[in-house]
Amino acid sequence: MKVLLIGSGGREHALAWKLTQSPKLTKLFAAPGNPGIGEHAELVTLDVDDQTAVVDFCRSEGIGFVVVGPEAPLVAGLADRLRDAGIATFGPSAAAAQLEGSKGFTKDLCARYGIPTGAYERFTDADAAKAYVRDQGAPIVIKADGLAAGKGVTVAMTIDEAIAAIDDCFSGAFGAAGAEVVVEAFLDGEEASFFCLSDGKTALALATAQDHKRVGDGDTGPNTGGMGAYSPAPVMTSDMVERAMKEIIEPTIRGMAEMGHPFTGVFFAGLMITEKGPELIEYNVRFGDPECQVLMMRLKSDLLPLLHAAATGTLDQVSAEWSDDVALTVVMASKGYPGSYEKNTPIGPLPKTGDDAKIFHAGTALKDGGLVATGGRVLNVTATGRTVAEAQAKAYALVDQVPWDNGFCRRDIGWRAIDRR
Repeated sequence: MKVLLIGSGGREHALAWKLTQSPKLTKLFAAPGNPGIGEHAELVTLDVDDQTAVVDFCRSEGIGFVVVGPEAPLVAGLADRLRDAGIATFGPSAAAAQLEGSKGFTKDLCARYGIPTGAYERFTDADAAKAYVRDQGAPIVIKADGLAAGKGVTVAMTIDEAIAAIDDCFSGAFGAAGAEVVVEAFLDGEEASFFCLSDGKTALALATAQDHKRVGDGDTGPNTGGMGAYSPAPVMTSDMVERAMKEIIEPTIRGMAEMGHPFTGVFFAGLMITEKGPELIEYNVRFGDPECQVLMMRLKSDLLPLLHAAATGTLDQVSAEWSDDVALTVVMASKGYPGSYEKNTPIGPLPKTGDDAKIFHAGTALKDGGLVATGGRVLNVTATGRTVAEAQAKAYALVDQVPWDNGFCRRDIGWRAIDRR
């Protein structure tokens, strides 16, 4: 089949790389894509916010399947528009994408269906939110309700920090996303990412990962969209995966169907493994970035039929096979990220990689025939190994070969898993 992939980041590069390995693929298009994706797909100049243009392109090119990578087009209803046009699409409806588009919606769903998560309150008034924070004490978590591009969440260790985060939200620092604020209890434990496909009724567990959100070594500094990840997550034992399915994923699928918003696509459950077991921090309704990169390195099965089964209600007819190897990715970012940074800084020729390594492009472009960095998170240097330490050593050896003066990275991705061993 002909496939259109929507997106331009490291996640989409990893999906493109994996999709092109499918014998079922006739041709892959990507909109807008990036130079790395361009190695695997025909890049299309298409405004993905213009849903009519996307549908028209699919009809003119005979696209049989669309894979939507990022969350914003899903929340905006692109999957609905494509399905209405009779085009099979991987990704939830706008109503189901509220699981990521509104943190308050997800917390209300948890309360309604008994899904374990931190206690919370929703606020549209800053003074009321601050009064609640003072009453609850710190540490406490402040979240902008809507999409904030991986930002908008503050784990406040002091009351003053929480008050400042509330002011940020209501002052417009995150645009419309901060018009409502969710204040929730701080959960103590170890974070993990759990991925699961759904076709609205059936769930297929994929794999686990752990990412490093903070910008500095030792998990210090401000939160980012993710500075690295590895898979599998040692804290997600087979028992913990089973509990996450039964206590979190399956009630969510039942609840969403009951509410009239059956969920099709991928659940990316951000979990905190506490003394009580798995608790839901948040849902994302697309593959994680950079978690997708390590998942695709470990996936032995053909990705295309898995995504197509989730989109067409036939998930009970497929299964996923995974490598026992560990995959680890290091994010190379522009100096200054997650604050302001210089754009269009030159990157020299990237080192060659073998079967056990891959450099995914996350924020790059071609300018005057050379590669430049256009984003905050720019390259995902990824490797596999029998252990986390082996995958880590390979990834950093590759990082050290990347000729980019304006780039930086954390030097301790995977430390938690290595300490555990």
